[in-house]
Amino acid sequence: MLHIEEPFAPIEPIQLKKIEAAGLQLFIKREDLSNPFISGNKWRKLKYHLLEAHNNRNVELVTFGGAYSNHVLATAAAGAKYKFKTTAIIRGEEVQNPILNLCKIFGMKLIFMNREAYKNKEAWVATQHYNNCYIIPEGGGGVLGEKGIAEMVQKWDYDHVFCSVGTGSTLKGLINGMVQQQNQGLINGIVVLKGAEEMRNEFKCFLPNRYRLHFNYHEGGYAKTSAELIQFIKEFASETGVLLDQVYEAKMLKALINMVDKGYFKKGERILAIHNGGLSGLLSQL
Repeated sequence: MLHIEEPFAPIEPIQLKKIEAAGLQLFIKREDLSNPFISGNKWRKLKYHLLEAHNNRNVELVTFGGAYSNHVLATAAAGAKYKFKTTAIIRGEEVQNPILNLCKIFGMKLIFMNREAYKNKEAWVATQHYNNCYIIPEGGGGVLGEKGIAEMVQKWDYDHVFCSVGTGSTLKGLINGMVQQQNQGLINGIVVLKGAEEMRNEFKCFLPNRYRLHFNYHEGGYAKTSAELIQFIKEFASETGVLLDQVYEAKMLKALINMVDKGYFKKGERILAIHNGGLSGLLSQL
C-alpha cells in the first residue's frame, strides 16, 4: 500500500494594521509549507489520484497544463517521490522556463501541443497507446482531487473561510470538508478568472448559504499581473513574512483586505485564509 504523509500545514495568526483596526482576527492556513514542489492544494489534490494509480498498478502518470503550471511541476515531483514515470502535455508552442526545467530534472517527459489541438488533448492521449498509464486531469481536480482537499478541513471556529478559485475543485472540496466537519463559517471563493460567472452553475449542488463566489477580484484575468498587485505582494511579505504568488493567493488576500475596507465583515469576526501554495509561479516574474 502506498503511504502518503499528511502534509505540514499549520494555521498561523496574521497581524495587519488594517485588520486589527477593523476589530477582526485573521489567520492563514499555510498549505504552502507542505512541500516546495508538491505544494499546497496540489499535494491534497494528487493524493487520491496517486493512490488510485498505485492500486491499479499503473506505472506512469500522464497529465496536462500550461508552461508555468504548478500542477505539472507537482506531478513531476510526486511521480519521482512515489516511483512513477511522468509525462505532461503542455499547452502552447515549445518553450523553456524554470518550471519546465525543474519538471525535466524530476524526470518528466514534456510534449508540447498547440492550443487548438490541446482542446482535444484527452482524445489524443487515448490514441497514443501509453503503456499502463494513469491520466490525471488538468489541475488534479475531479472527485478524487476534491476528496483530498476535503481532508484539509478540521474542526474550525471561523466566521469566514477564504480561498482562491481557478477550476473550482479546491472550493468544492473545501465546501464538502466544511459540511463533513459541521463547521458553520461562510466559505468565500475569490475567482481569479475573468468572465467566469457561469461557474455558479457548478455549485448549484451546494446549499447557497454555505458559500459565496466573488468575481470582481481577478485583476484583469487569469495570470494577469499589475504593478499594483506586485506591490501588494511585497508589502504583505514585508509585513507578515508570508510570500504570495501573483496568480492565485495575492489576488485572494488583496480581495480580502479590500472587503475589509468595504465593511464586508462584522467587528469581532474571525477569518481564515487558505494559502494554497503556488509560489513557483513567482518565477515568471523574476
